Amino acid sequence: MASSPPELSSLRIPRDEGGRGAPRPGGGPPRWLILVLALLLVGGAFGFYLLQPSPAHVRVTLAEASGGGTAAPEGITANGYVVARTKASVAAKIAGRMEYLAVHEGSFVRRGEVIARLESGDQAAALNSARANVGQVEAQLGQAHRDLDRAQALAERQVLSAAELENARTRVDVLEAQRNAARAQVQQAEVSLENTRIRAPFDGTVLRKDAEVGEIVAPAAAGGGLTRTAIVTMADLATLEVEVDVNEAYIARIRNGQPARITLDAYPDTSFAGRVRQVVPTADRQKATVQVKVAILDRDSRILPEMGAKVLFAKDGGEGSAAPARRVMVPADALVRSGGSASVWVVEDGRAAARAVEAGPERDGRVEVRSGLSGGESVVLRPPAGLRDGARVRVTHT
Repeated sequence: MASSPPELSSLRIPRDEGGRGAPRPGGGPPRWLILVLALLLVGGAFGFYLLQPSPAHVRVTLAEASGGGTAAPEGITANGYVVARTKASVAAKIAGRMEYLAVHEGSFVRRGEVIARLESGDQAAALNSARANVGQVEAQLGQAHRDLDRAQALAERQVLSAAELENARTRVDVLEAQRNAARAQVQQAEVSLENTRIRAPFDGTVLRKDAEVGEIVAPAAAGGGLTRTAIVTMADLATLEVEVDVNEAYIARIRNGQPARITLDAYPDTSFAGRVRQVVPTADRQKATVQVKVAILDRDSRILPEMGAKVLFAKDGGEGSAAPARRVMVPADALVRSGGSASVWVVEDGRAAARAVEAGPERDGRVEVRSGLSGGESVVLRPPAGLRDGARVRVTHT
C-alpha cells in the first residue's frame, strides 16, 4: 500500500526561548539597544557639563543700611547694646606669677578689696631686710646721742677738746641721715610688696576672669607671648546704660533728658524706663550716625552688660513730619556706571544679578544708594568684565 507524501507545511524549526534573535517577552527592545542608549545619554550629559562655563570668582560685601534709627508713628527707634559707664580691666602693676585669686564671675567686690595676689617672697624678704637695717641704724644713733651727751659734759669742764665734741655731733647727724634713708627703703619695700596685691579700683561686679592661678601676669606694656595683661574685667552695674547709633537725619529730634522706653532682646515683652543722658557731640562719618547714651531708670537684675536693646525715643511735641528715607551705603567699587545710569551686581543663590540703582553722593569711598537696595544684599566688588545675569559665581567675602 503506497504511503501518503509528507506535508511540508507542518515542518517547524524549534528555537530556544533564550536563543539569539528570540523576541523579548512583551515585544520590548533588545538589551544591547537599551545599553547603547544609556551610554549615549550619559555621554551627552557629561559633554553638556564640560561645555558649561566655569563659575566666575567674585569678591562680595554687604550693602549696609546706615544708621540704627527709624521713625515710627510714636517716635524714633534705634538699636544698640547695654554697656557699663564704669568698667575696667584690672591688671597688676608689676610682672609676676599669680598665686591667689579671690573672685570668680559674678563676685561683688568693694573698692580696695584684694582680688588677687602675686608671689611675693622676694618683696617680703626685702621689706624685712629694710626694717632690720632701720633697727641697726637706730641703735647706732642712740649710742651716738649718749656719746654726744658725755662729750658735751666733758667739754664744759674743758676736759675734751672742741674738735672731739664736733666729731661727736657730726656722727649723730650722719646716723640720723642714715636712719632717714633706711626708713625710705622700708617704704619702698612696702610699696613693692603692696604691688603684688591686686585690689578692686571701685565697687563693682566681676564680669570675666582673664587669668588663672599659676599664670604669669604683667602690665599691658610688658605683656607678650603667654603673659596675661589683665586678671579680671569688672564693672559697676549701677551705671548700666544703653548706647545706640542714631541716623544723623533724626538726631535733631533727640535732646538730653528726653524720655525713652528700652526693650531688651532677651525680654521682648518687658520694657524699662529710660532717659537720654548724652548725645555725643560728634558723628561717625563712615556710618553717618551719632551715638546717643540712654540712662536706665528702672534698675533690674535681669539687665546685663552687652545685651542687645531697642530704644524708643518719645516723640517730641510738634514733630509730626514724615521721616526721611533710610540710607543704604555700598563701596564705590561695587557701582557700575553706564552713561547716566548706575547699577550694582548682587549675588543670590550662587548666581549674579544686575540691579539698577539710584546713586547719591560719594563720601570716603562709599556711595549712598537712594533706591534699588534695601540693605543686607551681597554686592560684587569690582565686577569682572563679561559678567552676565544668571551667571554662576564663586563668592569670596571681604
